[in-house]
Amino acid sequence: MENTVSADTYVDVMLRVNGCARRLRLDSRVTLLDALRDELDLTGTKKGCDQGACGACTVLLDGKRVLSCLTLAAQCEGREVTSIEGLATDGRLHPVQEAFIRHDGFQCGYCTPGQIMSAVALLQEGRAGSDEEIREFMSGNLCRCGAYPNIVAAIREVAGRGSE
Repeated sequence: MENTVSADTYVDVMLRVNGCARRLRLDSRVTLLDALRDELDLTGTKKGCDQGACGACTVLLDGKRVLSCLTLAAQCEGREVTSIEGLATDGRLHPVQEAFIRHDGFQCGYCTPGQIMSAVALLQEGRAGSDEEIREFMSGNLCRCGAYPNIVAAIREVAGRGSE
């Protein structure tokens, strides 16, 4: 049986991505992850497991962390999407990005964008009261290299400064 997509499965979607309005015409089944990477060329968001188990694809949707591999782009109509590319302001890294560099919160770097996006949300949620709390609320983001102690240290530093 031939797999074809009929014209009526396409939808027009208006997203605000990293502060810019973007109109896309997409197959209604396209995930936010694939729209970011394939349609908008924002490849910082990583495709890890493609099943919602690793957190590599974490982005912010209206300020809340979501797994973009499990979120349909069409569900994001009119909503604010922030990817790793949208964290820096006027060429200055976000405090979490700076802390990850200072604490070597990455080794291979593959999981780093998702880790950083999740950390930003965790700090905005006020859930960085202790190392245990940080580990609990970061548990959906996996790192094969085992940089967890450095990631916790980076988040703890930013939480201690009161910067998000």
